[in-house]
Amino acid sequence: MSVSPPRPKGPPLTALRAFEAAARLGGFARAAEELGVTAGAVTQQIKGLEDWIGAELFERQAQGVRLSPLGARVAADFTAAFDGLGRAVQGLRTAAGGRVVHIATLPSIAQLWLSPRLPMIRRALPDVTVSITAMETPPNLLRDTFDVGVFYSDAAAGPLVMPIEVDEIFPVCAPELAAGLRAPDDLANVPLIGDSTWAQDWDIWLGQSGAAGQGATYSLYSLAVAEAVQGAGVLIGHKALVAAHLQAGSLVEPFGKRVALDRSLSLLLPQPLQGDGVVVRICRMLLQG
Repeated sequence: MSVSPPRPKGPPLTALRAFEAAARLGGFARAAEELGVTAGAVTQQIKGLEDWIGAELFERQAQGVRLSPLGARVAADFTAAFDGLGRAVQGLRTAAGGRVVHIATLPSIAQLWLSPRLPMIRRALPDVTVSITAMETPPNLLRDTFDVGVFYSDAAAGPLVMPIEVDEIFPVCAPELAAGLRAPDDLANVPLIGDSTWAQDWDIWLGQSGAAGQGATYSLYSLAVAEAVQGAGVLIGHKALVAAHLQAGSLVEPFGKRVALDRSLSLLLPQPLQGDGVVVRICRMLLQG
């Protein structure tokens, strides 16, 4: 006679994931943002996990939470485990040879740099669908199901970070506005246009040029570019993002002084490029700039 006793149940995977994210990111709210749930849900999941093990994983304090000695002792094991699971999922997707490639990128890069390159990709790979997700910060490519990210990065080049070009900043404006600009000091007399994502870029360029100025900040770089094209002011341009307008002549570079920043437009990868699959082929095309 066979015996099939009930087996003890382990904790839900969602609770373990909530604990790992909160431990790695240093709080329930940041974990909730990464996981796409509410902070209350993370709190509830971790409380359920603590009830299951009969011990606290976090110490609750007035200014937030911090790992308990037990939580600190085991957090690295869970991070390694979920990283390993992420690599396995990426390997599965690669081996399956899917025909949909998921790219994460900044909205400005999506609109001004990546979009003009999509027709080239479609011509080369007509049976492949490229899905673009615009976001302000790079995703965790080991945890999210993206095949590649395109972001500005200050990380060193390596198998998972492949620079396309160094980010150079410099003033650009409509040709009509440029006619009245003879030297950087003239910028004090015109509106300066910038983007909130790179709020310090004007200060960096002006500081190296010995000039001064002030103006408007936009939350969308593509809108700032459109305003510059329409003559609303002088934009602090990023080489990769204004190249098409410079080539077309809708924007010009009045001073010819560029400042190279310690970051590059880069491909961010969940795993090194290997073989000749569709992701590898798309990355090679994007690396051509």
